[in-house]
Amino acid sequence: MNHLLILNDPPCGTERSFNGLRMTHALAKNDAQAKITVFLMADAVLCASDLPH
Repeated sequence: MNHLLILNDPPCGTERSFNGLRMTHALAKNDAQAKITVFLMADAVLCASDLPH
């Protein structure tokens, strides 16, 4: 199944972007064949610096 998540909230002040990233991790963990695309825009780009490498 294909999933597209568009995140645009800042990482501080609200947890919506981090919840979206946690949901992405859960989707990938439960369905190894899932195609997941995460589009970070505006302030959500700062969330990328907190992702594990």
